[in-house]
Amino acid sequence: MFYIIFDLLMSVVMLLSGIWFYRSDGKAAKFLSGYNMKPEDERKKHDEKSMCQAYGKRILLMALPFAVGIIIDIQYPGTGCLLAWVIWFVMFILLLMERHKRER
Repeated sequence: MFYIIFDLLMSVVMLLSGIWFYRSDGKAAKFLSGYNMKPEDERKKHDEKSMCQAYGKRILLMALPFAVGIIIDIQYPGTGCLLAWVIWFVMFILLLMERHKRER
C-alpha cells in the first residue's frame, strides 16, 4: 500500500508542477536552475513563456511513469515504484542532455 500512495503523491506533485509551469506565462522561469543566474540582457534573448510551456509539458510527461507505477504496484508491490523511478531518471537525464545541447 505504501508504494501505491508514494507513486500517487509523486504523480500528483509532477502533475501540479507541470500545470503550474505551463500556465505561468513565463513567471516560472526564475525556478529553472542556471537560467536565473544569467544576466538580464541574456535572459531577454529567450521567450520565457514558450520555454516554461515546454518545461511544463516535459514535467507533465514525467508524471506518467508514476501513474503507470500505481497500476503495476497493485499487482506487484514495489515493482511499479522501482520501474517508475528508473523511467523518470532516464527522462530526467534526457532532459539534461537536451538542455545542455540547446545552451551551447
